[in-house]
Amino acid sequence: MDESRNPRHSAIETRYILAPHQVNALGTAFGGVIMSWIDTVAAMVAQRHCKGVVVTASIDKISFEAPIYVGDHVILKASVNYVGLTSMEIGVQVSKENPKTGKQVRTTTAYLTFVHLDEKGQPKKVIGLSPETPEEERRYKNAKLRVQARKELLKKIKET
Repeated sequence: MDESRNPRHSAIETRYILAPHQVNALGTAFGGVIMSWIDTVAAMVAQRHCKGVVVTASIDKISFEAPIYVGDHVILKASVNYVGLTSMEIGVQVSKENPKTGKQVRTTTAYLTFVHLDEKGQPKKVIGLSPETPEEERRYKNAKLRVQARKELLKKIKET
């Protein structure tokens, strides 16, 4: 029987504080800084899930929904949403928190695909995923739809 893991076993939550050298002329976070943090935390989740080496295959979607300002606390929450044969989708939610009021606002959502690699750098089978809670099931179903949509889009592009 194949081994599988629940998303909570590899989930990560971390925090940063946005510093002056990480903002643009408007005083809001450079998108690249936030993208770097997203890629880092997502890679750690993927590594924890498969207990091995992973590489970022794609960032399928990233949505910047609200600005982050100097001094805001930046909270990143990431977990495995879906697992295929050798790849997995990691979802990352970014929020900002006002350190004075504690008010949190979602700022960014991203979906990344990672490939598990063996010692020769070749794709390796990923450990299965066992969603248990309604939220984990919802994320799994939505990720499966995104995977199917990507495959259909690639097929259509190749046909043209």
